[in-house]
Amino acid sequence: MIGIAGVFLLAFAEFLALVQILIYGGAVVIVILFALMLTRIDDFRDISDNRNRPLALVVSLGLLAMLVASLVRTPMPQGDRSAVSMVELGESLFTDWAIPFEVASLVLLVALVGAIVIVRRDASDEEQGDPS
Repeated sequence: MIGIAGVFLLAFAEFLALVQILIYGGAVVIVILFALMLTRIDDFRDISDNRNRPLALVVSLGLLAMLVASLVRTPMPQGDRSAVSMVELGESLFTDWAIPFEVASLVLLVALVGAIVIVRRDASDEEQGDPS
């Protein structure tokens, strides 16, 4: 999320970088809430003793080194910054991209309603003493 926002900043698209952080930051919070709502804590074993942490650290540092190396070797654009007006962006979003936004909103609404139905069904089964 922050990496994509950085790419937008390198392309002189500050507004898109801000929107990237705000919208996907909210999306990550919603996904975490879905995960907390749909998981049962009793179903998980204790994973505090994990021997893969050194390997995860090495892989993470390697990926970080590759990212930094690619950023250092990529030449920065020196051209003239052409500003995109917010009016043009708004018109494009509400004309050309109106249907994809509506489809995405319907998909998210269906996912939310489905999650609520699943949680309520599991809660009613547990109250009746029928663990499934």
